[in-house]
Amino acid sequence: MRGRAKQGIEMSRISRRVFTNSLAVAAASSVLPSAGIAQSGGTLKIGMVITVTGNLSESGKYATNGAKLALAEINKAGGILGKQVELVTEDDQSTNPGAVLGFSKLTSNADIYAFIGPIRSTQIHAIAPNVLSTAKPVMIGGTDPELTRIGNPWLFRFRPNDSYSARVIADYGVNTLGKKKWAVIHATDAFGSSGAKALAEALGKQGVTPVLDQGYPSNMPDFTPIVLAVKQSGADVIGSYMTNEPDVAIFARQLKQLGVNIPWVGSPSVIGATVTKLAGPALNGVFGIADYAEESSPAAKAYADAYRAAYQASPDFFSAWTYDALKMLAAATNAAGATDPQKVRTAILAIKGLKGAEGDYNFDAKGDGLHGYNIVKNEAGKIVFDKHIEFKD
Repeated sequence: MRGRAKQGIEMSRISRRVFTNSLAVAAASSVLPSAGIAQSGGTLKIGMVITVTGNLSESGKYATNGAKLALAEINKAGGILGKQVELVTEDDQSTNPGAVLGFSKLTSNADIYAFIGPIRSTQIHAIAPNVLSTAKPVMIGGTDPELTRIGNPWLFRFRPNDSYSARVIADYGVNTLGKKKWAVIHATDAFGSSGAKALAEALGKQGVTPVLDQGYPSNMPDFTPIVLAVKQSGADVIGSYMTNEPDVAIFARQLKQLGVNIPWVGSPSVIGATVTKLAGPALNGVFGIADYAEESSPAAKAYADAYRAAYQASPDFFSAWTYDALKMLAAATNAAGATDPQKVRTAILAIKGLKGAEGDYNFDAKGDGLHGYNIVKNEAGKIVFDKHIEFKD
């Protein structure tokens, strides 16, 4: 994982359906078959549900880039079980029904032995029944703690879940920033609701009861009522679990417009590359918890160097988790010596101390591979690492 990717490296073939927008065309054109790579009959296939169209498509570009980078490294190193690897992708269309449709299309391909699933918890809940019936490993990025507690043995998480993020947000806001009057702002979907619940519990252990617990439906065009509720509550800090980047950007701008200038400590949605571009200076000074932070480890720094060499841009967690998921899946499959789903599952759970861009992977019996978070701050558009907090439970 520490090697520097060469600019312009050719990627192995990624099969995909026909997409309808310019992002899809750009993505498809950048993943043509590599010279010398075996064609589909001789490749191992991994399915990937990716956001290509819809209002969340910008984040999908990062996820695609991370997967492509991992794929190139895997194939250059000899592939999996001596075969080159091919990604077969489907668009989730930025919606739950789109994710279900895309995953269903992938599962109809019997040659696919494992999958990279969505990053959004609400989409993973939507496809979970199909995951269970398909009975093949699915790598996920959603952070709702319940995803690995619902008895589905085929879900493997490549980001820390929100039982850890809430503890870090509460600890940092109360003990480092010294704030006791919390406004908790959250989406009302699975991710936002579970995160807000976990944050309230973590604050309770710090002796703090939020002065405001405000939910909202995703994709709101105007956050004025939410901002006014924060202002009127007397809160001296905001803690947030906001799902979609456009919502974060609108909320951030309207906080500034209405004169709310209190500290803000948020889930990873407040510090990703996409939202940083969308919100601009409105997010300056915001604290976030980040599963990926470039300065958090040598492996994270090496990944950032490789990503920049390949794409002339800085990576974020949207790309880091898909990169790690593919690299770890390759390592586990090679260790298993076969693509048999049960053997691969056992090999994934046996991974201990394997260093990735997001951290050191130690899978527990539920399928969680990471158990800590980084504290970062947006300093004039640059995401600056502060410290890493790891938990044993």
